[in-house]
Amino acid sequence: MKGEQREEQGLGPDPAAAPQPTEEEEALIEFHRSYRDLFQFFCNNTTIHGAIRLVCSQHNRMKTAFWAVLWLCTFGMMYWQFGQLFAEYFSYPVSLNINLDSDKLVFPAVTVCTLNPYRYTQIKGELEELDRITEQTLYDLYKYNSSNTLGAHPRGRRDLRETWPHPLQRLAVPAPPSGARQARSASSIVQDNNPQVDRKDWKIGFQLCNQNKSDCFYQTYSSGVDAVREWYRFHYINILSRLRDTSPSPGEDMLDNFIFACRFNQDSCNQANYSHFHHPMYGNCYTFNGKNSSNLWMSSMPGIKNGLSLTLRTEQNDFIPLLSTVTGARVMVHGQDEPAFMDDGGFNLRPGVETSISMRKEALDRLGGNYGDCTKNGSDVPVENLYRSKYTQQVCIRSCFQENMIKECGCAYIFYPLPKNAEFCDYRKHNSWGYCYYKLQDAFSSDRLGCFTKCRKPCSVTSYELSAGYARWPSVTSQDWIFRMLSRQNNYTINNKRNGVAKLNIFFKELKFKTNSESPSVTTVTLLSNLGSQWSLWFGSSVLSVVEMAELIFDLLVITFLMLLRRFRSRYWSPGRGGRGAQEVASTPASSLPPHFCPHSTPPSSSPPGPATSAALTAPPPAYATLGPCPSPSSLVRTSSSTYTLGEP
Repeated sequence: MKGEQREEQGLGPDPAAAPQPTEEEEALIEFHRSYRDLFQFFCNNTTIHGAIRLVCSQHNRMKTAFWAVLWLCTFGMMYWQFGQLFAEYFSYPVSLNINLDSDKLVFPAVTVCTLNPYRYTQIKGELEELDRITEQTLYDLYKYNSSNTLGAHPRGRRDLRETWPHPLQRLAVPAPPSGARQARSASSIVQDNNPQVDRKDWKIGFQLCNQNKSDCFYQTYSSGVDAVREWYRFHYINILSRLRDTSPSPGEDMLDNFIFACRFNQDSCNQANYSHFHHPMYGNCYTFNGKNSSNLWMSSMPGIKNGLSLTLRTEQNDFIPLLSTVTGARVMVHGQDEPAFMDDGGFNLRPGVETSISMRKEALDRLGGNYGDCTKNGSDVPVENLYRSKYTQQVCIRSCFQENMIKECGCAYIFYPLPKNAEFCDYRKHNSWGYCYYKLQDAFSSDRLGCFTKCRKPCSVTSYELSAGYARWPSVTSQDWIFRMLSRQNNYTINNKRNGVAKLNIFFKELKFKTNSESPSVTTVTLLSNLGSQWSLWFGSSVLSVVEMAELIFDLLVITFLMLLRRFRSRYWSPGRGGRGAQEVASTPASSLPPHFCPHSTPPSSSPPGPATSAALTAPPPAYATLGPCPSPSSLVRTSSSTYTLGEP
């Protein structure tokens, strides 16, 4: 009857009750409802030491505060240590490793020069004229006459200025202030009774001007010897630059004219073991065991008998006394693929002395990239290698200076290689190149050109540590027969004797060679190990504890996001939902409502039953408070009957 009555009212059959979730059921992903729940769960279950004390001592506020402060301080100290470790790692420190090895060694290249600049036939007349003018200058400045040239060609200082530019002059030095002069004389303890000499009050130099003569300066020297040599060298460079070919004639570059004997490892040398080149200041030079040699020499035994032995001629035949003021020979030890910079790494041999040089090989391997400012082959250096050889810092610096010389002065310096489409400096074509050169040299020395900054150190460097010993050669008892043999076999002049001969021995002191290599001090593995040590020291935990911390941070972010989302929805969606929802439900037909939806009917009034009351029960007004489950028809009937019963008189 109740079912038929519900069908007559159009409410349909009783809907099935919706299943309610139980406490044992859990969702796939769950988050804590508050920060407090999350913190308690973390402290009770984490493997980090000390965290559980924040929960178990919550009834004692003093202990809770103590453990909270201690935990935060420990946490801060740990991450301060982390910062120190990361700072050390990103500073890219290196460690120097020293390895000692022993094996056969390649004998280095040895370059020997005569210290005797050659008088070329093409410019011999100009060099003689320069010598005569220099002698005239020495006579005018110092009243020194070294030959009869001045008597044969009497010419004055006025004629000299007309024929040669940039004459050497004597310049007065401004006198110091009187106060400074008195202070200097008062501070002097020992009185000088000698009369004052005028040479202390002037300097020697020559004037250099730019192209339009608007700016000039004097290149001065306090020493007259230095001034004369530099002035002579300046004019010698201009004369030498007019030669198209600086190689001497075939008869002048023969090895026998300079080297009496050559032996390596008890074997005689031949022409395949050396190469020849000419240096403007050091004369004829010979490189033994260079890159052009057919077979490189190998040293399998140390000692003086297993090295290079040279007997050299040190006679100054037809030399230029104003350009070369020393006698002997110039020697340099270098690698096969490196040019011989005789100014930088060479040393002089003394005549009449046997010089024995022992070597020890050393290698240095630097780390490039973030660990050091070095280059592997110079390809990343913004300077063109003009020497066409292995990259070295000196090669780069000299190439950089030559590039700036061509850019600023319009010509190339003769001591450095000549680039393409360039010519050497000559004041007949470039009358202001001397002014430009000395200005550029000053800027180069103070690194205003940036050459020392551009030219980085090579990552791999091979060097030789040299130590020298000297002995008189030949001895007094053996010099007679040695000089006799040299005069018969090598046309040696006996009158020169000891001043015209020298001996050189170069050998490995030992076959052990040292390799200095750099390695990273702090690698990624070392960093992780140090971080783990600090984490264990302060918290006594492991990597899994780090994952727990990451999980805690993730949960905090999710809970924060959900709370913000809930607040946003309650602020922008909830206020207008009640009024508009009631109107939408009232206007919705019953057939379109969900099966479990049923409006709550209001209890009947206390008026007696009648026709009006029955009509109200069959069609209740659409006033719904909730969308909860529908009550059963029996409960409705019991409620209505009880209400009706209470209303009877």
